[in-house]
Amino acid sequence: MGRIAVAGGAGFIGSFVCEALVARGDDVVAIDNLLTGRRDNLAALEGEGRFRLLEHDVCLPIPLAGPFDLVMDLASPASPDDFERIPLEILAVGSTGTGNLLDLARATGARFLLASTSEVYGDPLVHPQPESYWGHVDPIGPRSCYDEAKRFAEALTMAHARVHGLDVRIARIFNTYGPRLRPDDGRVVTNFVVRALAGQPVTVYGDGSQTRSFCYVDDEVAGLIALADHPGPLPGPVNVGHPDEVTMTELAALVIEVCGSSSTIEAVPLPAGRRGDPARRRPDIARARELLGWTPTVALRDGLVLTVEALRAEMAARPG
Repeated sequence: MGRIAVAGGAGFIGSFVCEALVARGDDVVAIDNLLTGRRDNLAALEGEGRFRLLEHDVCLPIPLAGPFDLVMDLASPASPDDFERIPLEILAVGSTGTGNLLDLARATGARFLLASTSEVYGDPLVHPQPESYWGHVDPIGPRSCYDEAKRFAEALTMAHARVHGLDVRIARIFNTYGPRLRPDDGRVVTNFVVRALAGQPVTVYGDGSQTRSFCYVDDEVAGLIALADHPGPLPGPVNVGHPDEVTMTELAALVIEVCGSSSTIEAVPLPAGRRGDPARRRPDIARARELLGWTPTVALRDGLVLTVEALRAEMAARPG
């Protein structure tokens, strides 16, 4: 049992992390300003004595005292719609916010875990992507607020490790899906499911040959916690994602099937705001398998069934 701070704890992945930590006996403080996180995500922890939510922006000094055993930095909007809507906030949380959380870890004697992203690889020229690949990133494009915020956060985390001897972990998260994604989230899975449930055409950009690798949230959380618990030392960042790769056309067809929808698949031009979308993305998870003994187990179709069920229920409960 330990005392753990989870920044972004009311978010999609963060809320599942909080639940898993409390379930194993940890005391958890979730920190979230609710910009994209939701209190409803934490409903299962309401009244739980080992959990509390601190509604706070991590870009401001964090009013928590130690000791902590672990600080987990999951505090960042992560949707392409967010990249267009709140780019300055994303840059701030990846720089000032991560810096404040690193300071909290140092001040309280905690290990630190940064939830980074596959976006640090940009539109990769190496496939699949190992952690040793430095990436192919557009630093000024519409996605750059997120790409560069996470790249800076990784650099800041490693600087604290080198200068202050802080015990750090960096997880590079690939596409993750599951219940608690907002219907209007703007990620590809929710976009496809919402349109399929409404009987509207499911739109893919270009010829739909772009690929992604989708990890169900339970698998993702298990990987993050395994990385946080690893006694170290570690060779650097660790990819935490599903190694199976699907095209967007294949994903659209599977979503339509799972939804039992009559929707068609419609090709549309790539919007200007999506310039720089990677053509292919798939993690090399050899490091996670070797160091953590972790590999995802939930098949895409099985995870989509659970995701569709949750989104269908939320849409039915909130007409319009």
